[in-house]
Amino acid sequence: MEKTTTNVLIAGAGHAGAQAALMLRKLGFAGAVALAGAEADPPYERPPLSKAYLAGEEPFERMLMRPKEAWAELNIDLLRGRRIVAVNPAAHEARCENGERITYGKMIWAAGGTPRRLPAPGGDLAGIHVIRMRADVDAIRAELGGANNIVIIGGGYIGLEAASVLVGMGKRVCVLEAQDRLLARVAGPALSDFYEGEHRSRGVDIRLGAKVDAIIEQGGRPAGVRLAGGADLPADLVIVGIGIAPEVEPLIAAGAEGALGGVKVDEFCRTSLPDIYAAGDCAAHANRHAGGAVIRLESVQNAHDQAAAAAAAIAGSPKPYDAVPWFWSDQYDLKLQTAGLSTGHDQALVRGDPDSRSFSVVYLKNSRVIALDCVNATRDYAQGRRLVSTGGVCDLNLLTDPDVPLYKPPVRKG
Repeated sequence: MEKTTTNVLIAGAGHAGAQAALMLRKLGFAGAVALAGAEADPPYERPPLSKAYLAGEEPFERMLMRPKEAWAELNIDLLRGRRIVAVNPAAHEARCENGERITYGKMIWAAGGTPRRLPAPGGDLAGIHVIRMRADVDAIRAELGGANNIVIIGGGYIGLEAASVLVGMGKRVCVLEAQDRLLARVAGPALSDFYEGEHRSRGVDIRLGAKVDAIIEQGGRPAGVRLAGGADLPADLVIVGIGIAPEVEPLIAAGAEGALGGVKVDEFCRTSLPDIYAAGDCAAHANRHAGGAVIRLESVQNAHDQAAAAAAAIAGSPKPYDAVPWFWSDQYDLKLQTAGLSTGHDQALVRGDPDSRSFSVVYLKNSRVIALDCVNATRDYAQGRRLVSTGGVCDLNLLTDPDVPLYKPPVRKG
């Protein structure tokens, strides 16, 4: 069986994996770097999948992180179609699904996660889709011509972004959310209410507190969704967006310390296994913006920043991971930009008028700003990130006045 040797093996060619490879070269690392990804495609940007790519507005080539030839120019070996399924830390060896073995000096695990499937009868039918990879969206687009009724299960970012695209195509869209409001896991009630209103105003049928009992089958495909309580919804196509399961089984089987379903890392993104680092969706870490609690962050920002920390440690210039978390979501003509983590806030203030469709929600804990959700309010977002980073005590009366800047740099003396 084929065997490959490399100085640094990166498992996963998404945002974290690609960024780690690029950062190693930027930092002057001259050793061999192999980037192993399960997909046949070279590394590409994921956020457009549920937005412009789903809408057919952005060709795949524009989503590539680098032109195909750039990876060879950087002497980064792209191992496409290689999913790593086993790791032997003592031998510094990894095994791919196809049986190929790779010997490494250091490893960065950046395999991300696998979309959770619907745990209900009929949840594995053809026509039940997720959005995680290009192939997922290609499959959805291939079926859209014959789909008029679309049910989206999950009222988080992915589900709502897809809903905004699909209702814009003239489809009848129903969003099912198990909790009592949209975006309940990531935002406060003010933002949830705003987005519920926006989607309803465009004809999206929002069902809150909705539990799925089963997918109604006809000819091996979905024909509807049955809710707890007996209500049936017509569905030609179903999209499931209920989170991911971190893909860390090979590391856990090899003895790595796990946490929150992922693999635990320190401030330099080192796992408990020798010479193995982890970054991105699967890496559980202590985060000062969560009060020091161990969390996992599923965001492009976290993937990039943790990958940079892991690469810096390997390149001999270690720098602890300590970044302000940020996220974004595009729905209709609304750009939501989030800075910080609102979990554990004891106060939420609305800055500006939601009816104007340009406002921010400011989250505080002990009178300190810990997070902001900014809707079409880029200035608030830019200034708010600095405010979250400094952690200063604020005048609450001024926070709600959109004419007062959120942050003023300190005046330098002399």
